[in-house]
Amino acid sequence: MAVYGPGEVERLLKVKVHVIRYWEKEIPLIQPVKDRYGRREYSDRDLQILYRLKYLLYDRRFTIEGAKTQLYRELAGEDQDLRAQISALRSELMTLFFMVHKNDEETP
Repeated sequence: MAVYGPGEVERLLKVKVHVIRYWEKEIPLIQPVKDRYGRREYSDRDLQILYRLKYLLYDRRFTIEGAKTQLYRELAGEDQDLRAQISALRSELMTLFFMVHKNDEETP
């Protein structure tokens, strides 16, 4: 997983750092962690959200509230797909577990 500092994010997005910090305050989905020196580090996910946010604000002319609502809608659909995949995987694992457990009981 790549980690980006504020300067790198500023260069990639072509948006000033103070704007990015404002977006962080307004959009809790952006969650940079701080390194041991207190500097922000942005994940790939943070960067994807920031790119999408910039597009919604600058190209589509959304307000910050409208962009926030749109981001939550988009990510909610993503979460539902992920939950369905996890549920299916959990079912498969349980089936395998019971198959192995049953075989252990049958072995003398």
